[in-house]
Amino acid sequence: MNRIRPAIDLEKPPGRRAGTAPRGCDHPGCAAHGEFRAPRSRQELNRFYWFCLDHVRAYNSAWDYYRGMSPEEIERERRRDTVGQRPSWPMGSRGDGAFNPRLHGVDPEAVDAALRRMMGEDDAPPRRARPATPEEEALRTLDLAPGASAEAIKARYKALVKRHHPDANGGDKAAEERLKSINQAYTLLKSQAFGARQAPSR
Repeated sequence: MNRIRPAIDLEKPPGRRAGTAPRGCDHPGCAAHGEFRAPRSRQELNRFYWFCLDHVRAYNSAWDYYRGMSPEEIERERRRDTVGQRPSWPMGSRGDGAFNPRLHGVDPEAVDAALRRMMGEDDAPPRRARPATPEEEALRTLDLAPGASAEAIKARYKALVKRHHPDANGGDKAAEERLKSINQAYTLLKSQAFGARQAPSR
Protein backbone atom coordinates (compact mmCIF):
# COMPACT_ATOMS: atom_id res chain seq x y z
CA MET A 1 0.00 0.00 0.00
CA ASN A 2 1.34 3.39 -0.95
CA ARG A 3 1.25 5.60 2.13
CA ILE A 4 0.91 8.96 0.40
CA ARG A 5 -0.22 10.64 3.62
CA PRO A 6 2.45 10.74 6.33
CA ALA A 7 1.21 10.72 9.87
CA ILE A 8 3.32 13.75 10.82
CA ASP A 9 6.04 15.90 9.49
CA LEU A 10 9.06 15.95 11.71
CA GLU A 11 8.99 19.54 12.81
CA LYS A 12 8.55 20.35 16.43
CA PRO A 13 5.23 21.98 17.28
CA PRO A 14 5.21 25.36 19.06
CA GLY A 15 6.93 25.28 22.43
CA ARG A 16 5.18 24.49 25.71
CA ARG A 17 3.74 27.21 27.85
CA ALA A 18 6.14 28.44 30.48
CA GLY A 19 5.89 26.53 33.74
CA THR A 20 4.39 23.33 32.30
CA ALA A 21 6.10 19.99 32.80
CA PRO A 22 7.57 18.24 29.74
CA ARG A 23 5.15 15.82 28.09
CA GLY A 24 6.21 12.17 28.17
CA CYS A 25 6.47 9.97 25.09
CA ASP A 26 3.25 7.95 24.55
CA HIS A 27 5.15 4.85 23.43
CA PRO A 28 4.86 2.23 26.20
CA GLY A 29 7.97 2.09 28.38
CA CYS A 30 9.66 5.17 26.86
CA ALA A 31 10.91 7.75 29.36
CA ALA A 32 11.88 10.37 26.73
CA HIS A 33 9.96 13.59 26.19
CA GLY A 34 7.03 13.52 23.74
CA GLU A 35 7.88 16.44 21.47
CA PHE A 36 6.26 15.31 18.22
CA ARG A 37 2.58 14.73 17.66
CA ALA A 38 0.94 12.14 15.42
CA PRO A 39 -2.78 11.55 14.71
CA ARG A 40 -4.36 8.65 16.57
CA SER A 41 -6.17 7.29 13.50
CA ARG A 42 -7.77 8.20 10.22
CA GLN A 43 -11.02 8.86 12.09
CA GLU A 44 -9.27 10.99 14.77
CA LEU A 45 -6.96 13.25 12.81
CA ASN A 46 -7.38 16.03 15.39
CA ARG A 47 -6.45 13.85 18.39
CA PHE A 48 -2.79 13.07 18.82
CA TYR A 49 -0.20 10.80 20.34
CA TRP A 50 2.98 12.55 21.49
CA PHE A 51 6.24 10.75 20.76
CA CYS A 52 9.94 11.24 21.04
CA LEU A 53 11.85 11.52 17.77
CA ASP A 54 12.72 7.80 17.52
CA HIS A 55 9.19 6.60 18.21
CA VAL A 56 7.47 9.17 15.98
CA ARG A 57 9.71 8.02 13.13
CA ALA A 58 8.70 4.42 13.81
CA TYR A 59 5.02 5.39 14.04
CA ASN A 60 5.25 7.34 10.81
CA SER A 61 6.94 4.52 8.92
CA ALA A 62 4.14 2.14 9.95
CA TRP A 63 1.32 4.64 9.32
CA ASP A 64 -1.13 3.60 6.61
CA TYR A 65 -3.94 6.07 6.18
CA TYR A 66 -5.80 3.75 3.81
CA ARG A 67 -5.65 0.63 5.98
CA GLY A 68 -9.00 -1.17 5.97
CA MET A 69 -10.39 0.74 2.97
CA SER A 70 -11.57 -0.93 -0.23
CA PRO A 71 -9.97 0.02 -3.59
CA GLU A 72 -13.10 2.04 -4.44
CA GLU A 73 -12.92 3.94 -1.13
CA ILE A 74 -9.24 4.63 -1.67
CA GLU A 75 -9.94 6.00 -5.16
CA ARG A 76 -12.69 8.25 -3.83
CA GLU A 77 -10.39 9.52 -1.08
CA ARG A 78 -7.61 10.27 -3.54
CA ARG A 79 -10.03 12.16 -5.78
CA ARG A 80 -11.10 14.23 -2.76
CA ASP A 81 -7.44 14.96 -2.08
CA THR A 82 -7.05 16.54 -5.54
CA VAL A 83 -9.54 19.27 -4.60
CA GLY A 84 -8.21 19.78 -1.08
CA GLN A 85 -11.03 17.80 0.55
CA ARG A 86 -13.55 20.40 -0.67
CA PRO A 87 -16.88 19.35 -2.19
CA SER A 88 -17.14 19.52 -5.98
CA TRP A 89 -19.95 19.19 -8.50
CA PRO A 90 -20.12 18.18 -12.16
CA MET A 91 -20.05 21.09 -14.58
CA GLY A 92 -23.14 21.89 -16.65
CA SER A 93 -26.81 21.36 -16.00
CA ARG A 94 -26.66 17.61 -16.72
CA GLY A 95 -23.20 17.00 -15.33
CA ASP A 96 -21.95 16.33 -18.87
CA GLY A 97 -18.96 18.67 -18.57
CA ALA A 98 -20.60 21.44 -20.62
CA PHE A 99 -20.40 24.52 -18.42
CA ASN A 100 -23.40 26.79 -18.88
CA PRO A 101 -22.44 30.16 -17.36
CA ARG A 102 -26.00 31.47 -17.34
CA LEU A 103 -27.08 28.67 -15.00
CA HIS A 104 -24.47 29.93 -12.52
CA GLY A 105 -25.51 33.59 -12.74
CA VAL A 106 -22.56 34.55 -14.94
CA ASP A 107 -22.93 36.97 -17.85
CA PRO A 108 -20.63 35.50 -20.55
CA GLU A 109 -20.44 38.80 -22.44
CA ALA A 110 -19.31 40.61 -19.30
CA VAL A 111 -16.70 37.91 -18.62
CA ASP A 112 -15.47 38.11 -22.22
CA ALA A 113 -15.22 41.92 -22.05
CA ALA A 114 -13.33 41.74 -18.73
CA LEU A 115 -10.87 39.22 -20.18
CA ARG A 116 -10.30 41.41 -23.24
CA ARG A 117 -9.59 44.39 -21.00
CA MET A 118 -7.13 42.34 -18.93
CA MET A 119 -5.33 41.25 -22.10
CA GLY A 120 -5.30 44.78 -23.53
CA GLU A 121 -7.58 43.73 -26.37
CA ASP A 122 -10.64 45.77 -25.51
CA ASP A 123 -12.23 46.54 -28.86
CA ALA A 124 -15.20 48.40 -27.42
CA PRO A 125 -15.88 51.60 -29.38
CA PRO A 126 -14.52 54.70 -27.64
CA ARG A 127 -17.04 56.84 -25.84
CA ARG A 128 -18.09 59.81 -27.94
CA ALA A 129 -17.08 63.17 -26.58
CA ARG A 130 -19.87 65.57 -25.70
CA PRO A 131 -20.28 68.15 -28.46
CA ALA A 132 -18.98 71.56 -27.51
CA THR A 133 -21.50 74.26 -26.60
CA PRO A 134 -21.56 77.52 -28.63
CA GLU A 135 -19.88 79.27 -25.69
CA GLU A 136 -17.08 76.67 -25.60
CA GLU A 137 -16.59 77.02 -29.35
CA ALA A 138 -16.44 80.82 -29.01
CA LEU A 139 -13.84 80.60 -26.23
CA ARG A 140 -11.82 78.16 -28.34
CA THR A 141 -11.93 80.59 -31.27
CA LEU A 142 -10.52 83.31 -29.03
CA ASP A 143 -8.04 80.81 -27.55
CA LEU A 144 -9.38 81.33 -24.03
CA ALA A 145 -9.97 78.89 -21.21
CA PRO A 146 -13.48 78.29 -19.83
CA GLY A 147 -14.40 80.76 -17.10
CA ALA A 148 -12.46 83.67 -18.64
CA SER A 149 -13.55 87.04 -17.28
CA ALA A 150 -15.24 89.73 -19.39
CA GLU A 151 -12.06 91.83 -19.18
CA ALA A 152 -9.92 88.92 -20.42
CA ILE A 153 -12.32 88.27 -23.30
CA LYS A 154 -12.31 91.95 -24.34
CA ALA A 155 -8.50 92.21 -24.16
CA ARG A 156 -8.07 89.02 -26.16
CA TYR A 157 -10.56 90.20 -28.77
CA LYS A 158 -8.71 93.49 -29.29
CA ALA A 159 -5.37 91.71 -29.69
CA LEU A 160 -6.78 89.25 -32.25
CA VAL A 161 -8.51 91.98 -34.27
CA LYS A 162 -5.25 93.88 -34.53
CA ARG A 163 -3.39 90.74 -35.62
CA HIS A 164 -5.94 89.49 -38.19
CA HIS A 165 -7.30 92.76 -39.61
CA PRO A 166 -7.09 92.76 -43.44
CA ASP A 167 -5.17 96.06 -43.42
CA ALA A 168 -2.45 94.38 -41.33
CA ASN A 169 -2.33 91.34 -43.62
CA GLY A 170 -2.31 92.94 -47.06
CA GLY A 171 -5.92 92.00 -47.80
CA ASP A 172 -5.30 88.27 -47.11
CA LYS A 173 -8.61 86.39 -47.48
CA ALA A 174 -7.70 83.80 -44.81
CA ALA A 175 -7.07 86.58 -42.28
CA GLU A 176 -10.41 88.15 -43.25
CA GLU A 177 -12.27 84.86 -42.65
CA ARG A 178 -10.46 84.41 -39.37
CA LEU A 179 -11.51 87.91 -38.32
CA LYS A 180 -15.14 87.09 -39.08
CA SER A 181 -14.98 84.07 -36.77
CA ILE A 182 -13.37 86.20 -34.06
CA ASN A 183 -16.11 88.85 -34.35
CA GLN A 184 -18.87 86.21 -34.15
CA ALA A 185 -17.28 84.57 -31.11
CA TYR A 186 -16.85 87.91 -29.34
CA THR A 187 -20.43 88.96 -30.12
CA LEU A 188 -21.76 85.72 -28.61
CA LEU A 189 -19.67 85.97 -25.47
CA LYS A 190 -20.39 89.68 -25.01
CA SER A 191 -24.16 89.14 -25.34
CA GLN A 192 -24.04 86.34 -22.78
CA ALA A 193 -22.02 88.46 -20.36
CA PHE A 194 -24.45 91.36 -20.83
CA GLY A 195 -27.44 89.04 -20.33
CA ALA A 196 -25.92 87.64 -17.15
CA ARG A 197 -25.44 91.17 -15.77
CA GLN A 198 -29.04 92.08 -16.62
CA ALA A 199 -30.60 88.86 -15.25
CA PRO A 200 -32.88 89.58 -12.27
CA SER A 201 -31.57 88.33 -8.95
CA ARG A 202 -33.60 85.72 -7.07
